[in-house]
Amino acid sequence: MSEASSEDLVPPLEAAGAPDRDKEEALKKKKKKKSKGLASMLSVFTKGRKKKGQPGSAEPEGKAGGGELKAELERGRLEAARPLLALERELAAAAAAGGESAEELVRRQSKVEALYVLLREQVLGVLRRPLDVAPERLRQALQVLAEQEREDRRAAAAGAPGGSALVAARPRRWLQLWRRAVAQAAQERLGARPAADAEGRSEAERAFLHMGRTMKEDLEAVVERLKPLSPADLDVVAAYAESYHEHFAAQLAAVAQFELCERDTYMLLLWVQNLYPNDIINSPKLAGDLQRVQLGSLLPPRQIRLLEATFLSNEVASVKELMARALELESQRWARDVAPQRLDSHYHSELAIDIIQIISQGQAKAESITLDLGVQIKNVLLLELAAFLRSYQRAFDEFLERCKQLRNYRANVMANINNCLSFRTAMEQKWQILQDLPGHLMGPLSDLKSHGFDTLLQSLFGDLKPLFKRFTQTRWAAPAQTLGDIISTVGERLPEFSELHDCFQKELMEVVHLHLVKEYIIRLSKRSLVLKVVEQQRQLAEHILANAEVIQRFCTQNGSSATWLHHALPTLAEIIRLQDPSAIKIEVATYATRYPDFSKGHLSAILAIKGNLSSNEVKSIRSILDVSEGMQQSSKPLFSLIKVG
Repeated sequence: MSEASSEDLVPPLEAAGAPDRDKEEALKKKKKKKSKGLASMLSVFTKGRKKKGQPGSAEPEGKAGGGELKAELERGRLEAARPLLALERELAAAAAAGGESAEELVRRQSKVEALYVLLREQVLGVLRRPLDVAPERLRQALQVLAEQEREDRRAAAAGAPGGSALVAARPRRWLQLWRRAVAQAAQERLGARPAADAEGRSEAERAFLHMGRTMKEDLEAVVERLKPLSPADLDVVAAYAESYHEHFAAQLAAVAQFELCERDTYMLLLWVQNLYPNDIINSPKLAGDLQRVQLGSLLPPRQIRLLEATFLSNEVASVKELMARALELESQRWARDVAPQRLDSHYHSELAIDIIQIISQGQAKAESITLDLGVQIKNVLLLELAAFLRSYQRAFDEFLERCKQLRNYRANVMANINNCLSFRTAMEQKWQILQDLPGHLMGPLSDLKSHGFDTLLQSLFGDLKPLFKRFTQTRWAAPAQTLGDIISTVGERLPEFSELHDCFQKELMEVVHLHLVKEYIIRLSKRSLVLKVVEQQRQLAEHILANAEVIQRFCTQNGSSATWLHHALPTLAEIIRLQDPSAIKIEVATYATRYPDFSKGHLSAILAIKGNLSSNEVKSIRSILDVSEGMQQSSKPLFSLIKVG
């Protein structure tokens, strides 16, 4: 720790006694006495006193022992502090007793004060560089300092004696001088210019790191080496901690006045809110002592709030810019017909990983400052993520429209559909959003996936269209064979989608399942088939049931979990088979509860097959939908996808 100049530490009154040293040297030569260490110093207490039964007056204490004390102090013997204190007290007692002249009292005080100048220089000299001296000598210096502070308090409590010729020498304020030296040491230690490093840190970062590391190391040394040697009432840890804290805080306050770059704003907050309180104040070696001192924050709360607002604004803007750049680069790869990577036999895009990392890093930076700041930025970043996903969906739709002729078109479509899984997983697990994800986050992903499925299935559905037309073209003459051709065509094309993640292959199969059921119903609703004979209606119903079983089994085996479609065709078959209008009504009512988008128009198209129903019976059956129609919205559309005349 640094040295302070001794001149700065000499108060005016004590400095005034320095000229008396020459007189004292002459007196010393005249007496030609040799110091005999501690024993000769203690002789101050006995010299000149009357022996029991011996007549004569005692020589005042100040007239003896001064030379020995001076010699001891010049040799650095701090044991002389207590005899010197006794000498001071005896001088005060002599002044109070009034037995000596004013001139003699002043002469004796001058010698005492000169000795105190020597003692002060020795004590503060030791304490300027406490870790460079032997522990025992350091203990002595700390004890002398504490003893002098206690004497200052005692003298203050006693009050100045009235009418005394002595000049008031107390309080000497050595404790303040020492604290001033500690503050100067803190300033020099923390204010040293840190060396440039190879890690590319900014000047502010290097300064923060230097101050934090120096403060921690120095305070650990104080706790481990000074505190055990120091009297408890001196509170050496608090003295050093407060000085280092004040300088650290002053340096950070000065830095905070400037317009900081994003990186320095973050580092400033990181030190104020995290590293300083957690890694220094609450570090294992310091926590017990520093928590008691209650140093407080390095910056005032208002300034911290302003810095946090600046950090949030900077970080959100940075995240937006990075996400936009990532999407631009990805869009350029699509347009250049760059084939996507394969990962575990599935097409893979790095876009989702990049975006998740950008969002996660922004949140992690905020959480590294405080957890509360992490919560604040999380909500903002998720809104920015929703905005990004809408931009992503729009860019993907443009790609679908403009790049159909590219060789890797379908591969890139599947890679982007696979991205939806990464985004959903991150939102559910990493960012701990509930399973029922908000629409503003899942809406763009659902649209992207749906548009991707439509693109992938467009060719297949185009191939199926003429096959479904056969049902009406042949007047349902061979429905089993027609459906067999449809199922075979679908089965042959399914391997084209194997590079989708398994969950999306299943979802795509649900789309195929819906398409097969929907197209089948469309063919039944064409009004091209009118059966007046009951047996013909029964046979058609059996064909429909058999076809429904084939569709359901095929789709389920290939991953469809669309169980909600299982009743769509069998119930229509039952409506066609039944002859009792009341029974048909019950079946229609049940059907309408399962498929709320089943309208009177759809019912009329099915009832048109039953050529033996009268118009009144048809009207009566249709009336059952007056009650149920519009009562509930279908979350999974079926009949709303089917147009009827």
